[in-house]
Parts: sequence; structure tokens; C-alpha cells
Amino acid sequence: MSASVDSPGSIFVRFLKFGLLAWGGPAAQIAMIKRECVDEEGWVSEETFKKTLAVYQVLPGPEAHELCVYFGRLRGGKLGGFLAGLGFMLPGFLLMLGLSILYVEAELAGHLEELFYGLTAAVGALVARALVRLGGNFITDSPLALIAIAAFALTVFVSANFVLVLIGAGLAYELWTNGRQWRGRTHSFSFGPVAIVAFALGTITLSLTASIFFEGLKAGLLTFGGAYTVIPFLQDSAVDGQHWLTDSQFVDGLAISGVLPAPLIIFSTFVGYLAGGLAGGLAMTLGIFLPAFVFPIFFHRTLVSIAENPRIRPFLLGVAAGVIGLIAAVTVTILETSVVDVPTAILAVGAFLALNRWHSKLTVLYVVFTCGAIGLLLQLTVV
Repeated sequence: MSASVDSPGSIFVRFLKFGLLAWGGPAAQIAMIKRECVDEEGWVSEETFKKTLAVYQVLPGPEAHELCVYFGRLRGGKLGGFLAGLGFMLPGFLLMLGLSILYVEAELAGHLEELFYGLTAAVGALVARALVRLGGNFITDSPLALIAIAAFALTVFVSANFVLVLIGAGLAYELWTNGRQWRGRTHSFSFGPVAIVAFALGTITLSLTASIFFEGLKAGLLTFGGAYTVIPFLQDSAVDGQHWLTDSQFVDGLAISGVLPAPLIIFSTFVGYLAGGLAGGLAMTLGIFLPAFVFPIFFHRTLVSIAENPRIRPFLLGVAAGVIGLIAAVTVTILETSVVDVPTAILAVGAFLALNRWHSKLTVLYVVFTCGAIGLLLQLTVV
């Protein structure tokens, strides 16, 4: 690990710049961070970067943000890690908070209904493209594919609790991979504490702001595989569970986040604001980003050892496959909400093909704005 050579101010400014330029989703953000911190600055080797990225892709949290915290920690200690993460998330957070206020107080959705007609059609394409990309990364054999399908079916047709689905997915792949040895070592890998914590979080009565914070924290702790995996968790808790906002409002929040220079996970600020105003927006953002600060700052070496531990890795891969199934389920819900007629179906398909074909950092921005503009034109002239 490199010595701490950068001042707190320089670390904050460097990663604030990353935050201001964070267009294009996780892949573009990671490429930007790698180009400067690895290729140009040489803070770590290519091999170390790939190893670190692999850890954060498997474990919970938005990997681009966690990489920023990791590099800040590398160059400026714990304070540097905090300032790097804060700088990266701050532009997107302030923009999303401002737009959330406008959405509610100025009834933005009503005044810009024609624009949201096309924007939300692009959201379905964004999530579907992420599903394909994540599936390619994590579904590497037939058992994992079957686990993802089972998670999808349990979520869509049985409305199974997502925590139980993920635990079951992890156990299923663990049994498939290490079934012969599993009986002899069950004592060393107990899920009792996990079940107790999940039950407690689901039954304790809290104030609204505290409830919003804990829903965000649960999502932040369980979003295996990157920023897009937070979508099914917040949709399950904020829309289906707590009824803080509707499916349509949820998709609007995703559409807004798609045009901001920020990790997609920043749409959680929108969810929190609609649930509980300014305090709710702050509480949700704090809850969902807290693990992404704490893990790289305090537990990086532990996380590396966990991710590389051959005894635990099958369980984590099974959980990741379960998350793919959950994302597929929420993709269906988003498409049902955003694709309301033939024009929006065409927009969604076109957006998916464009995202699949071009991979520049501004492709997402161009696609979302183009869909919004075409949808607006259609609403004013044809539909």
C-alpha cells in the first residue's frame, strides 16, 4: 500500500472532480477512476486494482464509490477515505436533492408529464441492460442460472421475502459446490444471527425518519453486485412494503438519476425525500451510503479475505445469482410501469439496443435525453 502523501484538501478536490464527471453509469465511472488513479498516477498495480474491483463487485455497495473511498484511504488514511467518498457523491446528491424538492413542491411530474413519458421508457432499457451485464458477470454456470430463475419466480409469483430468497440462494449454491463437506462444517457458518437481525429490523417500531434510515441501511448492506442491485431492495421496501411512493414515482426517480453525474444509487435520495421530506432524503442517503464508507475505510483487508475465502465464496456467488433474479423481477415491474403503449415499447427497445451497441461514458445521458425528447415530441404531435 502506498504511503499517505496527499493533503485532505487535494483528495477531496480530486474526487469531487470525479463526482462532477461521473456520467455513464458504473462501468464508465470505474474506467475514469482507473485511468487517473492506476494508469496515470500509478497508486496501485493493474493486478491489485483488478483484485480490489473484484472484491467490491461481489460484496455489497456501489463499486465505483467504494473504489474512491479505497483510493482516498490509500492516499490520506481514514480521513482521506471519507473525503474521497464524500467528494464523489456530493455533486449527485445535491442535484438529486434539489430535483426531488422540485418534483414534490413544484409538482414536476405533472408539469413535465410529456417529458417523463419518454424518460421512463429509457429506464426500463437501462435496468434491462444492467441485468444483462450483471448476468454475464455473475451467472457462470447452470446451477447459478437455475438459482437466478428460482429467485425470479419466488419474487414474482410468491412474493417471497427478499432476505430469505438471498439466504436460500447462497445456501443452494454452497450445497451444490461443497455438499459433501457441508455437513461437517455447518457449525462454523451459522445464519442464526443474520435471521435474528433481519427479523428484528422488520418488527421494531421506529419513527418515520429512523425507519427510512434503516431501510436505506438494509439496502446498503444487501446490495451485492453493485449499484443497480439496490433497485429491487428499495422497490420492495419503499413501494411494496412501506407504500412511501408509487411504482410510477419510483420509476420517475430512476429516470432523474439517469441524467445526473452520480452513481445510480443516488436515486435513493429521491426515495427518501418522497417518503419523509428533507429529513427522509438525508436519512435514506446516509443509510444507504454508510456501508460504502465503512467497509473500505475500516474493513478492506477483511473483505478481501472474505471474498477470496474458498469456504465462503460459493455462498456469496449464490447470493449474487439470487440478486440477478431479483433485478429481473423488478425489471418486469419497471417495464409494466414505463412501457404503456407501442411508442414507449419502441423507445425502450431502441434505448436497449443503443446501450448495448455504444459504451462511451455519455451514452446513458444521450439515450435518456433522446428518449425524453422523442417522447415529448410524440406527446405533443401524435399520441
